Amino acid sequence: MRKFFLVLSVLSVSASTGALAQQRGGTDAEQKACTRDVQKFCRPLMDQGDLVILSCLKENRPKLSKPCNEVLVSHGQ
Repeated sequence: MRKFFLVLSVLSVSASTGALAQQRGGTDAEQKACTRDVQKFCRPLMDQGDLVILSCLKENRPKLSKPCNEVLVSHGQ
């Protein structure tokens, strides 16, 4: 669970690098899978924290890309 929130925090910063993503526990693939979805559906909420972004992604689950949805599912969300 904690790893998932760390992945989301990396996703919420569009300028983050692959090295930062690995340092925080997410993979480059996980970051890339949800970056567009976070920016498209949750951009106004990006400064409100990981749980808010997670909630936003869950609320928009039917609209999420298949790869991003798979990241959520793989982290038990």
